[in-house]
Amino acid sequence: MAYLSLQGINKIYPNGFHAVHDFTLDIEKGEFIVFVGSSGCGKSTTLRMIAGLESISKGEFLIDGKRANELDPRQRGIAMVFQSYALYPQMSVYDNLAFGLTLQGVDEDEIEEKVNHVAQILGLTEYLDRMPRALSGGQRQRVAVGRALIRKVGIFLMDEPLSNLDAKQRVTMRAEIAQIHRQTGATTIYVTHDQVEAMTLADRIVVMKDGYIQQVGTPYELYFEPANLFVAGFIGEPPMNFVRSKVENGCVTIGSKVVDISGKLTNHPEYEGREIWFGFRPEDAVLEGATPIGAAASAEGRKYALGGTVELTEMLGDNTNVYVVMGETNAILKVNPHDTPAMDEEISFCVPEERVCLFDTETENVIR
Repeated sequence: MAYLSLQGINKIYPNGFHAVHDFTLDIEKGEFIVFVGSSGCGKSTTLRMIAGLESISKGEFLIDGKRANELDPRQRGIAMVFQSYALYPQMSVYDNLAFGLTLQGVDEDEIEEKVNHVAQILGLTEYLDRMPRALSGGQRQRVAVGRALIRKVGIFLMDEPLSNLDAKQRVTMRAEIAQIHRQTGATTIYVTHDQVEAMTLADRIVVMKDGYIQQVGTPYELYFEPANLFVAGFIGEPPMNFVRSKVENGCVTIGSKVVDISGKLTNHPEYEGREIWFGFRPEDAVLEGATPIGAAASAEGRKYALGGTVELTEMLGDNTNVYVVMGETNAILKVNPHDTPAMDEEISFCVPEERVCLFDTETENVIR
């Protein structure tokens, strides 16, 4: 039996707005689960229902096999980090960190040891005597993270805890959160709109859109085996390229190139004469005569020949983003910086057949 189980969870507000639809997920003890999606997709609402801060309109929530729908937040054994800090303004940083342990009746010497340890990890040691109003937004967020991590609970809920940190602090804090998760083994549910956080932290990711789960899987599964057009376009930076084209005699036309995709449609003759989405990731494109990068470097078998005109290049150090015009379609290629083409150059490139994803234009689901 799963440690946390959400079965057909719905959230319907009094005004009739249906924020979360039939959310079903089992979470094992010690898992790090990330809810990801664009603003308004229902990820934070779902987290708040797990925390007990929002009522569940329909469905059942179980903690270790026991129904928890009616339990108040204090009875659920949960620590939560809010995006809005939620610090006690009248308390020092030290007292904010120690407050939960004080309520639990922990010995003062142990509290001091734990507070100093967490403060050192989060870079807060020199701020322990300060009040929250004297801290920057990033420093306040670190205090909020520390206050949750210091408590002896089995479930951590984090609602975009790194959103107010700068880029360097986010990288550091991601590593610290991952390390603390490994040390504590606590079940963690983390909400973010940042796919980098999701991919680097999660054991499994739940991708949401408009209150519905789109796909649940490991970072690898979501990246290499997307279930639909939304997941394929949401996961990955730059996002997957999509070209809409009609299937004619087992081929699609992309720019000036006719591409034979009959091999990928062998079991789907119903798509003949219909439009589909042809998708490929920027790093899977290999310039003619260039060194492959990413998954394309190890891809075998048939390759699709494509081409276009270079509109823009972005040198990023370890790779170059090349913006290409292919007829009425634009695409982004991620190439080795040593192979960066010139502006307005006509280029040829190929994409391994195994790295191409095809999507139904009506359902937007992947064509397996």
